[in-house]
Amino acid sequence: MKIAVLCEQAEGERRVALVPESVKKLTAKGLHQVVVQASAGAKAFHPDAEYTAAGATVVQTAAEALKEAQVLLGINAPAPATLSALPKGATVIALLRPSDALKQALTAQGLTAVALEKVPRTTRAQAADVLSSQATVAGYAAVLLGASALPRLMPMLTTAAGTLTPAKVLVCGAGVAGLQAIATARRLGAQVTGFDVRAAAREQVASLGAKFIELPQPTAAAEGQGGYAKEAGEALTALIQSTLGEVVPQFDLFVTTAAIPGKKAPILFTKAAMERLKPGAVVVDLAAETGGNTELTRAGETVAAGQGKIIGPLQLASTHAQHASSMFSRNLVTLLGFMSAEGGALQVDEKDDVVGPMLVSLNGALKGA
Repeated sequence: MKIAVLCEQAEGERRVALVPESVKKLTAKGLHQVVVQASAGAKAFHPDAEYTAAGATVVQTAAEALKEAQVLLGINAPAPATLSALPKGATVIALLRPSDALKQALTAQGLTAVALEKVPRTTRAQAADVLSSQATVAGYAAVLLGASALPRLMPMLTTAAGTLTPAKVLVCGAGVAGLQAIATARRLGAQVTGFDVRAAAREQVASLGAKFIELPQPTAAAEGQGGYAKEAGEALTALIQSTLGEVVPQFDLFVTTAAIPGKKAPILFTKAAMERLKPGAVVVDLAAETGGNTELTRAGETVAAGQGKIIGPLQLASTHAQHASSMFSRNLVTLLGFMSAEGGALQVDEKDDVVGPMLVSLNGALKGA
């Protein structure tokens, strides 16, 4: 199959969907042809020469890359105008989060679309799970971002000038990003506490050497399909906000990662709670792109709150674009393996337990909600 990779257009995006290492694997047996737009990997520190050496064809324009392409790989959803340049019947694979305009373009061009954000939480799909791989990077980056914004150091230090106490960190949400944040904060020497509404999270947090904040009552019902958290009812939301609001003055750094698949991010901290931030405290809200975990979060902005501040980063995984791209690319190679018939031909099977749930459209026909 002919696979196209274009320069990403989203503001602040530095990642590339396919790195040279993966290109080499795809082209090694002569089953696939990879065409890369010039400079597509430059911001992730993969120059065009590396793609050429790996077996890809590098072209100057998106139109050249898309000509006769059977598959378009991307980080983010391509613009509808880009989709109109694809051959009819081609397949688009990216973090689509499809808008009405995108769906219309898919239908008009008779395209198949695979949304990476809809990857199922199963053992077979694990190696194709870009959400997990990118959350690993984001969790790590969030702690570094928060540490650099704090007016104090993270670890305990005993010096000739006296002893410095360690920073206290609260990580809310013990999914992949949260657990990585906990591990990173621990490596930096902070005292770390975790919080999650899911019962299974306590052991995971404890395994990393962190403390855990318990809710006053059991919350097994807060765990949804595939181990993700599900949307909480009013009573549980109030309980969470009350519990977390009480401990706000105790911490120097907060990393919030709570998300509900396909939904607006849950509010963990009210405006009143954030007004209790201690002097110099920092909140890094990884859920900023989907509304934020605090009532004061603003996506892409840093806002004052209490005596501290809230950072709402966008495209955080892109701050470590080289490794983020490498993991994303490996995920895509795995997914393409699920979509390749004997001889390397593209085969999209809507009954496949990984590919099927990820379909937004099949030959122009919209699937699911």
